[in-house]
Amino acid sequence: MRKHFWWIIGALLLFSISVISWKPSSASKSFNKIAKSYTAKELFAQYVSDIYQTANLQQTGLDVNVFQKAVTGYMNLKLANKLPANSNVITVVDFNKSSREKRMWIIDVLNKTLVLNTWVAHGQGSGDDMANRFSNNNESHQSSLGFYLTDGVYIGKHGRSLRLDGLDAANSAARARGIVVHAADYVCQNTINQIGRLGRSFGCPAVSPEVSNQVIDTIKGRTVLFINGNDSNYMSKLLDDTLPANFIAPAADTMHTDSTTIAKL
Repeated sequence: MRKHFWWIIGALLLFSISVISWKPSSASKSFNKIAKSYTAKELFAQYVSDIYQTANLQQTGLDVNVFQKAVTGYMNLKLANKLPANSNVITVVDFNKSSREKRMWIIDVLNKTLVLNTWVAHGQGSGDDMANRFSNNNESHQSSLGFYLTDGVYIGKHGRSLRLDGLDAANSAARARGIVVHAADYVCQNTINQIGRLGRSFGCPAVSPEVSNQVIDTIKGRTVLFINGNDSNYMSKLLDDTLPANFIAPAADTMHTDSTTIAKL
């Protein structure tokens, strides 16, 4: 019964993200019967858990609660029609982890697969091995928490780089500060071996030159990047899971997706 339930959940999201109208059927009746035993937020949490487990994210060290935050923001942006219809990739950076750990994940949420898990640097002003200070101010050399939307690729002082736009009050100055994804030689195992941690940026989520092109090519063009960290002052309306939960668990007597009212998820 549980396997059948998640098959229906997967089918619903697949059809919705592809902008296909979904009409009531015998399968939807089965879904309705099972879904009634869960609250909307429980269904959403189980949907996130299904992606998390299928992609084997626990084995890579990604915290499921951090992943759920990222999916919540992603779905809110999808439901608000702020992402392209084919934008199915989420990038998660968790600055609660040591810079010695591979704390950047790129996940295909539609196919439930991990695309890449790699190192990422934080800003000089945010700390040494651990990032524990965050700022949106220019010249702070600190990382900024929150949700970003990736934009275009350009060639700058760090070579091929990817522009980012901050979507929260905590990172709204990202474009003005020049916060971008770029390659940095100090993001590698050799630096960790020499100084006990990664090198640090001026606030950019810098990655290893070995994977920089893969990272940029995978996440460019309006995909979601979420940077998590330990800051009690960080708040975001994108972390409100009400709309995502209600989308995952629609009313039992109206089991269909209307692209005009669901904003073309």
